[in-house]
Amino acid sequence: MIARTIKACISSVVKELGLPKVAFSLEHPSDFSHGDYSSNLALILSKETGTPPRELAEDIVKKLHERGVKELKKVEVAEPGFINFFLSPDFLVEQVAHIITHGHEWGRNTSLEGKRVIVEYTDPNPFKVFHIGHLMPNVIGESLSRLFEYAGAEVKRANYQGDIGLHVAMALWGMQQSDKLKMIIPDEEAPLSQKVAFMGAAYALGAQAHKEDEKAKSAIKQINKAIYNRTDSHINDLYDRGKKWSLDYFETLYVKLGTEFDYYFFESKAAERGKNLVEENPEVFEESKGAIVFPGEKHGLHTRVFLTSEGLPTYEAKELGLAEMKYEAFPYDISVVVTANEVTEYFKVLIEALRQINPELSRRTRHIPHGLLRLRTGKMSSRTGDVLPAEELIKDAETAVAEKMEGVKKDKVTEKIAVGAIKYSILKQAIGKDVIFDRERALSLEGDSGPYLQYAYTRAQSVLKKAKREGVDINASSSSPKAITEVEQMLYQFPEVVMRAEEEYAPHLVVTYLTKLAGAFNSWYAKEKILDGTSEVPYKLALTKAVSVTLENGLWLLGIKVPEEM
Repeated sequence: MIARTIKACISSVVKELGLPKVAFSLEHPSDFSHGDYSSNLALILSKETGTPPRELAEDIVKKLHERGVKELKKVEVAEPGFINFFLSPDFLVEQVAHIITHGHEWGRNTSLEGKRVIVEYTDPNPFKVFHIGHLMPNVIGESLSRLFEYAGAEVKRANYQGDIGLHVAMALWGMQQSDKLKMIIPDEEAPLSQKVAFMGAAYALGAQAHKEDEKAKSAIKQINKAIYNRTDSHINDLYDRGKKWSLDYFETLYVKLGTEFDYYFFESKAAERGKNLVEENPEVFEESKGAIVFPGEKHGLHTRVFLTSEGLPTYEAKELGLAEMKYEAFPYDISVVVTANEVTEYFKVLIEALRQINPELSRRTRHIPHGLLRLRTGKMSSRTGDVLPAEELIKDAETAVAEKMEGVKKDKVTEKIAVGAIKYSILKQAIGKDVIFDRERALSLEGDSGPYLQYAYTRAQSVLKKAKREGVDINASSSSPKAITEVEQMLYQFPEVVMRAEEEYAPHLVVTYLTKLAGAFNSWYAKEKILDGTSEVPYKLALTKAVSVTLENGLWLLGIKVPEEM
């Protein structure tokens, strides 16, 4: 990457001038008239040496000119002491050819080469609705996984699901009340949608009864015990059927969302493992009112229960077991866990408890908390319970796509656009903030949306297909452009953006970059006739191809599929 070349040259000049070694930035100015890069080096050095920043900047620039960097056209000093770097047209044109040559490899790096990374995300609970809140960790976790893969890591995707607990008992109680539901328990030949609808209604009924009916609450408690010890054949049958229905249904959503998990972990397996870990480490935990707790206050945190007074493992204890189970399945260098930020403080306690038991696994664990997904209308209720199913949001977006884009008739195309719009809305801002999904804005073709990026890609593809039909070659080196445009000035930045997004766990940086690139391309496309019969056509097609490759690779990193037409 050219940024590394420039930074290395600057550091060498600083050393040659006998100036102190300091940390400095090399950033892209918002206005290209100020250069392709700008550095605050002289301003930082001024504080260290007492020398005026402009004087330092001029000394540094003079040395840079003496050395010569072939990729640079010029280096200038700007008030009060910034150093601006302008890349040469030859370098920018060469990058266009480089992008086409590397294709799907364009943008990859080796910063995580040789590392093994496991990413846990989505984590829906069987017997409950896969609601819009699950879209947040799914979309974020998938994008992070792809960024790690682009950095050379071996990545495995994991899904941890709560297949035991009170919510399961509520659902099973409801499944036994088919008369109240006015529904018959579906047989195995019934459509999956019917099974899921029945189970959703059963859970909603059970949750309500647990809250309002003491008799039902007691029955649900007994069912919960039976689930744990597998003593009731009827309960076992309902449980096994319901769990399979849930997992089968989740898979249909993963296909829509473009996620394939390598490992599925379940609370029922992690529970005993976690309980044993707590009991095997009495020096880490303490007894409190009959329960076993981790004394978080001793570590600047808060105390949490790991084993209840009945000896049952809590979520915290199960997470300890999960950490070891994941490592046994895939000995990782880094374990990334994507969850809602409402459990951030809980995770701090968990990671500290893990550090006391297994410091190496604790050191390798990264918790990435995200915000909530809300609708602009504030509506969250649905016919299946207290939250809106993710499938309803996707279907609603697909319907809107079909209405807004009359030329789009194919189901797979509307699905790609609808899911892309949702993913863009989630990823366009820093992880951790709440997301307000505005359907109209999300489906706009005017910019700052997934469809806007997809449309820029299909526009570029349309030009390339027409050129192919007409037998026109793509060649970045057959002619020189009349002038360098913002398109070239954006393209070469892609690998830098990808690396920074991976290092900072920040997919929104890729979103911002792609939106700017699409904007630059659309502006150029509006002004420039590409297939105009001039000698510049091969280069203009090459530039279009480079944009197409970069958009496709960037959208892949976001988990957004590219439609062939729009």
